Formats: sequence, structure tokens, C-alpha cells
Amino acid sequence: MFMPISRAIDTLNEKIAGAVSWALLAAVVICTGNALIRYIFNYSSNGWLEIQWYLFAAIFMLASSHTLKRDEHVRIDVIAGRFSKRTQVWIDLFGFLLFLLPICLIILYYGVPFALLSIRSAEMSSNAGGLIVWPAKLLVPLGFLLLVLQGLSEIIKRVAFLRGEIDGHEFARHAATPEEEIEAIKAANKL
Repeated sequence: MFMPISRAIDTLNEKIAGAVSWALLAAVVICTGNALIRYIFNYSSNGWLEIQWYLFAAIFMLASSHTLKRDEHVRIDVIAGRFSKRTQVWIDLFGFLLFLLPICLIILYYGVPFALLSIRSAEMSSNAGGLIVWPAKLLVPLGFLLLVLQGLSEIIKRVAFLRGEIDGHEFARHAATPEEEIEAIKAANKL
């Protein structure tokens, strides 16, 4: 019943993560260009440094929900891995409901006014040649809103699993194992 909502949230976070992946490329290009210009022409700008920070913040804040979707956050797998899949799902639900959602909602509660104040005041960096600050501050509530949505999606999937409506592949870890990564590297080298 709620699985279409979960899939819509998953799709949203997949698309955002895909877009944000370009921010990493932009950050690398800007960082490289800034370093070259600084060493070759002995010139630098705080604006270039700040845009790198903003891009890193965007990557971290906007991709955290995608990391949760892929079940790649730091966990206690050493302990939880010894339990049955059902017990692991109950541990996940406990963590989402008692830790993830409350903390995210508290940060949203304080983060929205924090960002709105910065937007209203058109806050600028105190550094010479610095940038406007509100886009970076807006990333805080936006990132945690996406994390809340993904948390709800994960709760929906776990409850559906416990009810026997889906199997565990809907929320299984998507990261490649070290063995799979080695095989992928070997296959790429053969091309």
C-alpha cells in the first residue's frame, strides 16, 4: 500500500544523487584550477575556495539520503550480522524510529530558521572576495529533509518485509564486496 510512496522517494533521491555526482567533478576541476593558478600566477581568491566548500557541502548533505537508501551508512554489522534477517530488520526499525528520525527532525526544526535568516539578510561571507552564504546554509535543512524522507521510505520497506509483502532485496546493501571490486578491476583491465 505504501510501497509506491517508498519507490517515489527512492527515485527522487537517486535523481538527486545523480545530479550531485557532478558537483564532485566540479569541485575537483575548481580545486585543480585554483591550485594551478595560485602556483603559476601567484593569485588566489577566497571565492574559489568557498565554492569548493559549498560543493563539498552539497555532496555530503544531498547524497546522505542516497547512502541510506543503499544501506551504506556505518553500522554495527559485526554484531547485527549474527542475527536473522528479521532481527536485523527490527534493529533497523528501532534505529530509524528512535535515532534517525528524531535527530533529523530536531536539526530541521533549528535548521530551517537558520537558513531562512541567512536568506532574508542576504548573508555574505566575511572573507574578502567571499560568496553569498545562504546557499550553503540552505543545504542543511534540505539535506536533512531528504534524509527524513529516505528514512520514511526505509521504514516502509522494513515494515513491508516484516508483513511478507516484499523480500529483503528492496533494501539490501548495494555496495560491491571487495571480491566483486577486484573482479571488476580485472575485467576493466582486460578491455
